[in-house]
Amino acid sequence: MAKGQSHLATNDPVLANLIKHYGPPNLSPHGDHYKQLLSSIIGQQLSVKAAASIRGRVFDFFGGKPSPQQLLAADPNKLRSLGLSRAKVIYVKDLAQHIVDGQLDMTHVSTLPNDELIEQLVAVKGIGVWSAHIFMIFGLGRLDILPVGDLGIRKAAMKLYNLRQLPSPERLIKLSKQNSWSPYESIAAWYLWQSLDNAPA
Repeated sequence: MAKGQSHLATNDPVLANLIKHYGPPNLSPHGDHYKQLLSSIIGQQLSVKAAASIRGRVFDFFGGKPSPQQLLAADPNKLRSLGLSRAKVIYVKDLAQHIVDGQLDMTHVSTLPNDELIEQLVAVKGIGVWSAHIFMIFGLGRLDILPVGDLGIRKAAMKLYNLRQLPSPERLIKLSKQNSWSPYESIAAWYLWQSLDNAPA
């Protein structure tokens, strides 16, 4: 991580100031990848408090984190009574189905190349490219992910780099290349989030 900080500080004066202000980044990966994906689907478009409450009810019902097999066998109406929307019931069951079928191999997600992993993740209903990027940064601790679709990152880039408008994903990629963020795009993203005091958990 220190190597990444040094690389970014040397190549990008904007990030150098943020690094000096915020100190070392907190990008320790989560150990339970399945739990994180399941929790991210449950928590979509909810406040942190509401997401934690519903996740708690779901996990309590199953006596802990539900296995993919338990989710597939669960009555959809029961899952809805625990607080999941109709769409999220479909999403969590689709995640479970992909894991049971071996289409998403949770034992090997940490070793798959970025493009291949994104392809497997977005095949699950309810997981888009943004969710895949966030999982790869905070779930797997990959340092070379630039979440180009994240609104916070785009807002921070516009403000910090004096851009006239919100940068498109393509403009953000160009900005990262101009300032030599590679191969530490995730660390750069972390500092951009911090500048908004709006870092994802």
